[in-house]
Amino acid sequence: MSLSNLSRTLAKSLALRSLPSRCISTTPTMRQQPDLEDSEDSGLGQATMIDLPETHQMLKDTCRQFAEAELWPIAGPIDRSGEYPEAAIKKMGELGLMGIDIPEEYGGTGLDALAYAVSLTEISRGCASSGVIMSAHNSLYLGPIKYFGNHKQKEDFITPFITGDKIGCFCLSEPGNGSDAGAASTVAVDAGDHWVLNGTKAWITNSYQAEGVVVFATTDKSKKHKGISAFIVPKPTPGLSLGKKEDKLGIRASATSNVIFEDCCIPKENLLGTPGMGFKIAMMTLDSGRIGIAAQALGIAKNAFDTAVDYSAKRQSFGAPISKLQMVQTKIADMALKIEMSELMLYKAASLKDAGRPFTKEAAMAKLACSETATYVAHQAIQVLGGMGYVSDMCVERNYRDARITEIYEGTSEIQRLVIAGNVMKEYGF
Repeated sequence: MSLSNLSRTLAKSLALRSLPSRCISTTPTMRQQPDLEDSEDSGLGQATMIDLPETHQMLKDTCRQFAEAELWPIAGPIDRSGEYPEAAIKKMGELGLMGIDIPEEYGGTGLDALAYAVSLTEISRGCASSGVIMSAHNSLYLGPIKYFGNHKQKEDFITPFITGDKIGCFCLSEPGNGSDAGAASTVAVDAGDHWVLNGTKAWITNSYQAEGVVVFATTDKSKKHKGISAFIVPKPTPGLSLGKKEDKLGIRASATSNVIFEDCCIPKENLLGTPGMGFKIAMMTLDSGRIGIAAQALGIAKNAFDTAVDYSAKRQSFGAPISKLQMVQTKIADMALKIEMSELMLYKAASLKDAGRPFTKEAAMAKLACSETATYVAHQAIQVLGGMGYVSDMCVERNYRDARITEIYEGTSEIQRLVIAGNVMKEYGF
């Protein structure tokens, strides 16, 4: 499915042109950007950071309106109940969002990383829980199979998973290793015609609904991180069980739990890549995953910002809207600045990936910038709303809770700074 076809499908299914928008317009006029079609080319070429390509902008606009129509109304209720948004995820699958960068050969939409970042931002702007479900499924489950799986693995474990009827999860973290991805205590033993897995994985997003699992286990302890391998495990499978569903601060409609392997036998052909490739697969997957979490965090920030701007324009104090007060204007300016900078960093990371260039440092920068922006903007939005920001009648208290996890999962902010510093030192020849 092409990018323009996806946008048309979204528009047709929702009759989007008739829907009112609660968000800030993104038309060129409202963005205070000139129409460049009639401008003369100076011979130096045109800057590419002024606006998104037309088809990506169309996708952004239509995904935003889909989120407002389908996700915004359920975001509060499912946050309170912790209920998985099954119907919404299936609709996202029907629209191509649950396999957005998977080749059409395997039933996917066949789009790029920038389209993924743009669409996930808008989905998360409507509902952060739906955003992380989409992110973990696309980046962490489908991603490693897409890049390292063989044709049969892709047919068996990707094609059935792009409609929204089935989702997957990614099992790397363990109770004892946290950010130390190379210290996998889960083991996989070669038993001739099959592998036997034993161990426990922790903090696994999508665990309860997942019907496919990408898991990392040590196959040769003597080689340390080079002795880690990756496997695909269908769910249910004998020997695979789940721990209790965690009662979380935020993203409450997304299921998180331990995934436990006890003499779990899987076929030999479920090895992903070759033995010992697991650590490389995990690190490359997390690079891409950080683009997804950056997009989720940016969506949370934008939702909080939308609410703060709208409230400040309507709330009267001292005979005028509070948006006229300089202290409130300072907050609005600072929030807008951080969002804009973070968005540009996200787009750069995604564009580098699409260009086939190294993007590890930029993905870490995007994840760090967007996650810290989400926390900051949600905090400041509560200040703008005052007491109203502290109650569940307004979305900013949920934004604040949802934002906090974006600085923790798929690499804490501290890990992102280590990744960035390490790459900077290499660039300087040290």
